[in-house]
Amino acid sequence: MPRVLSIATLYPNAHLPRFGTFVARQMEALAARGDWDVTVINPIGVPPVPMGRYKALAAAAISREEGGVDVRRPRFTLIPGVGGPLNPAMIARAVLPLAFRLHDEEPFDLVDAQFFYPDGPAAARIAQELGLPLSIKSRGADIQFWGDKPYARKKMLAAAEQAAGLLSVSEALKADMVALGLPGDKVTIHYTGLDRELFRPLDKVQCRKQLAEDHGIVLAEGETLLASVGALIPRKGQKFVIRAMTDLSDAHLVLVGKGEDEAALRQLAYECDAPHRVHFLGSLDHGALPVVLSAADALVLPSSSEGLANAWVEALACGTPLVITDAGGAKELVKAPEAGRIVERNANAIAAGVRDVLAAGYTPAEVAKTVESFSWQANAAALAEYYTRLIS
Repeated sequence: MPRVLSIATLYPNAHLPRFGTFVARQMEALAARGDWDVTVINPIGVPPVPMGRYKALAAAAISREEGGVDVRRPRFTLIPGVGGPLNPAMIARAVLPLAFRLHDEEPFDLVDAQFFYPDGPAAARIAQELGLPLSIKSRGADIQFWGDKPYARKKMLAAAEQAAGLLSVSEALKADMVALGLPGDKVTIHYTGLDRELFRPLDKVQCRKQLAEDHGIVLAEGETLLASVGALIPRKGQKFVIRAMTDLSDAHLVLVGKGEDEAALRQLAYECDAPHRVHFLGSLDHGALPVVLSAADALVLPSSSEGLANAWVEALACGTPLVITDAGGAKELVKAPEAGRIVERNANAIAAGVRDVLAAGYTPAEVAKTVESFSWQANAAALAEYYTRLIS
């Protein structure tokens, strides 16, 4: 059985159990196929003297089998705030001794990176030292954020040149990669997966009762519920959704996620005279999301950039149409009216998009059908075929 060594800073751990869950599901689905042996090295960055949140993160650097995947968690030295240029080298230095030992015990066939920076350049060094082919996956922010930093871009270009193959979560992101200078002829599109048992249309009435019990969100007869799932950061654009609430007087909005914008968004809800209609749920367990998504009438996420957001696919699978901006792979997902509307990134356009999609009255079954091709099994099958191609 061929063996892949995957380097993934974006991966859940005991301290951050929802961090990079989609990467974990992908690698677990690949391992479950039985035709690839999967080892993940999830480097945990902590300062020389870990304090505060870093102390808890350091304690989470535990290696064990998770979901059929051998997950190793070495610590690497992180300098908060200024360590960006150093992180690939720090990761490689921490990981190489472990990678050599594991490779000596049972050789790997491929080294893989699950994020383009800092994972990609670190994995390139490891692949070079082990004499193995390299694959790097881009997911969105790694290209759009890190690609704008000259020091990161230089390392990303060098890693891409070395790589035998590259992955992108959407055609739109592939175009961004090519614009950055990465070799388009090496890029294979690899769409996200979906837990079809978890994300499916649930009874809307029951889900709204559950929201009332769990979060105190009580809707009057005829009121609309909108959901926005994503980190509370400027890129996700929740401020535009809150501003749109002034034109959607019968709507409530639930925000799922945490982030630096939370205080400003709460203040904005007061300024828009809608604090009683804007509900901050914080970070929710992945298993709780189908209740929120099935209870909602639309998922609204006006991002400025994306790869192909997992929240989009999960909402559609729950029968909830989208109102999103033309970011990343939006047009690759919203190809039928039942999937929702792509709108401009302003409050008026968002409000109009919400009214339009609600007036259309699509059934949950019609909406869910738009993502019937998505599953973790399909994702893993495509990944296995791609990996096999690289080592053949």
